Amino acid sequence: MRIFLIGLTLALLSSACTGSDPAAEPEVAVQPSSSSSNPTETTAPAASYAGTVAAPAFPDGLDWLNTDAPLDLEQLKGKVVLLDFWTYGCINCIHIIPDLQRLEHEYPDELVVIGVHSAKFLNEGDTENIRQVVMRYGIEHPVVNDKDFDVWRSWGAQAWPTIALVDPLGNVVGMHAGEGIYDVVQPIIEALVAEFDGQIDRTPFVMAPESDTSANTVLSYPGKVAVDGAGSTIFVSDTGHNRIIAADAASGEITAVFGDGEAGFESGAALDARFDAPQGLAYDDSTGILYVADTNNHALRTIDTTTGEVATLAGTGQLGWPPAAGLIDNVRLNSPWGLTLREGRLWVAMAGFHQIWVVDLDGGFATPAVGSGLEGVDNGVLVEAALAQPSGVTFDGSGRLYFADSESSSIRWADVLGEGGTTGLLSGSDENLFDFGDIDGAGNQARLQHPLGIVWDEASGDLIIADTYNSKLKRIDPANGDTTTYLGAGHGWNDGTDPLFYEPGGLAISEQTLFVADTNNQVVRKIDLATDEATTLVLHGIEDFAPAGSADEFAGRVIPLEPIQIAAGSGVVTLGITLPPDHKVNEDAPSSITFDTDEPIFEPTGGPEQSITGANLPLDIAGTFYQGSGTLTADVTLLYCRDDSEGLCIIEQIRFIQPMEVGQDGTSSVVLPHEVVLPNF
Repeated sequence: MRIFLIGLTLALLSSACTGSDPAAEPEVAVQPSSSSSNPTETTAPAASYAGTVAAPAFPDGLDWLNTDAPLDLEQLKGKVVLLDFWTYGCINCIHIIPDLQRLEHEYPDELVVIGVHSAKFLNEGDTENIRQVVMRYGIEHPVVNDKDFDVWRSWGAQAWPTIALVDPLGNVVGMHAGEGIYDVVQPIIEALVAEFDGQIDRTPFVMAPESDTSANTVLSYPGKVAVDGAGSTIFVSDTGHNRIIAADAASGEITAVFGDGEAGFESGAALDARFDAPQGLAYDDSTGILYVADTNNHALRTIDTTTGEVATLAGTGQLGWPPAAGLIDNVRLNSPWGLTLREGRLWVAMAGFHQIWVVDLDGGFATPAVGSGLEGVDNGVLVEAALAQPSGVTFDGSGRLYFADSESSSIRWADVLGEGGTTGLLSGSDENLFDFGDIDGAGNQARLQHPLGIVWDEASGDLIIADTYNSKLKRIDPANGDTTTYLGAGHGWNDGTDPLFYEPGGLAISEQTLFVADTNNQVVRKIDLATDEATTLVLHGIEDFAPAGSADEFAGRVIPLEPIQIAAGSGVVTLGITLPPDHKVNEDAPSSITFDTDEPIFEPTGGPEQSITGANLPLDIAGTFYQGSGTLTADVTLLYCRDDSEGLCIIEQIRFIQPMEVGQDGTSSVVLPHEVVLPNF
């Protein structure tokens, strides 16, 4: 087997990183492609890239996503196949998704990518959790759940991420561990396509994306939240929709939207700007500026909440490596994830660099403050400590910085405001990157699982954390690290004093209210800290912020109906929509129906635009039919929810197209039928 390892730098940060044991993750720090050698120069062109060893088969009985049936490599002969060994909490694995998508776009008929999800964390081995991440990251190629590492072992993978190439005859070409894969494998794929030109099967490979079954919710995998000083406005990173939402913290009425919903890196007016999977937020009450960690753009952005103007504070839009301080105009960042403000400085959990950075907002300079850039669990002098994908940051009242160190499943602290600062462990293990769990206890006796969110509760003096992969909120006493489960008991959704969450990722606090970005439930939750009761904040009014130019585009389901004969005179149009069992039209969020005709053949009694908020279905809408022929178009925006919880606003957008002939004879009723199928969550 010919292995091509081009421009690869491995930083082995665990003593057990030498074998094929999946628990021995070599934490990878890879020079990005921009600083790698030219692949065509490094590989010494050979006469053939064809492999000689047959690729190992996929075992039976594995769960597959984005495909209607399990795949085997035999049926993929004639295609170049790329296997991507990944685990969904790994920032390095997230970094190569754009490279994979670029390759899929460039070789749509020649290449098939298969994601092999070999989970590091217990939570990551659950197929439903993987499905959520597949939809969250827009992954549309087939993904197999290799939870027992059968595929991993058969291929001898040793690192997340690792990719492997298979030629069109089903033989292994080689493997590569780490980031920066495009420049490494694109020349190899190009050579294989040319070499096997007469044997390439260019029949389009048909997939069944999980996203086809997803709901059109107001929020899509919200990552982080922030709140203003008065507690009146909440800001939400609507991560899956690539935008930021501002809403009334009490009523849920959406007051502003920043970003047009498409992934991109554009500044300008609110609905002209673009973000790419934004996460951390920090609001400055004194200036009205909202700071945004624009994660996939590797940048920090600002939103002037008074004017709506979006600008770039720091970052070029390109992933940086190695970490290097610089002026904010040209510094290169790496997956900023969490933010907090203190005295004119913006502190950044820089997940991709495994560091905490600080931005001097007056001086215009950004620099690493905590961490060497190596991934690990070592504490000590600030710049020598090894962090592991920090994803949330907060200060307590004394000025000590705390951060959720997600890949080490711990909460750590850093004394950053004085001279000679150091780091230390508050809660969780500092043994290695694979010591995690769900155990209450003091300090290093406690166990967490990939925490992402953290906030200081001034009233109690506690830290509250989002123990994300345990789907719980926990309290930690900063004095002794005593860690106790606060709310939650495994993933689910329930309000009240025994609430359930599903991978919550972000926290914000105002007086006696805790706001939670309940990521996989796709909602924001509110916790009354006096009663410990949870409610779901129903966001409504998103339809008022459609980007300019989108009015002529209908993004929902179009249902053409057979022509019918209608009798002129009084009649009804019946909205014959059937909701899933135990669901109803939301009584707070606005649902509506809008009628239009190409000829004046129908006039609804209540006017062409009518509210159907809280309506019982089926619903009769009275009107008058006028003689003639034409087409009635009815656009329905329906927000529905479970009977026992109105928090999840699932949006169904439907356009009915009904041709009709109105004359002396015929029926007096038009039925617009549709059965709503509950999406997967």
